[in-house]
Amino acid sequence: MCRNIRTLFNFDPPATDEEIHAASLQYVRKITGYNKPSKLNEEAFNHAVNEIAMISRNLFNTLETNAEPRNREVEAERARARSAKRFGTTQ
Repeated sequence: MCRNIRTLFNFDPPATDEEIHAASLQYVRKITGYNKPSKLNEEAFNHAVNEIAMISRNLFNTLETNAEPRNREVEAERARARSAKRFGTTQ
């Protein structure tokens, strides 16, 4: 999976439309190989991003879990700790 696409399900507060759109954009960029599509392909590219975002939002709305929602701050701190361990601290 693309490293820039993060888990968005089961967070409190829930993933925003902007976060879902950004993940959808990263996904379409990854599978097409385009960072920015040509004018000829721009409509199809944007349509795919919007469709994937809509499908993702629908998926999140229908998924069920018994797990407690994850806290964004705790997850961000864990990611920083993993990064520091992997790359060393920069401070």
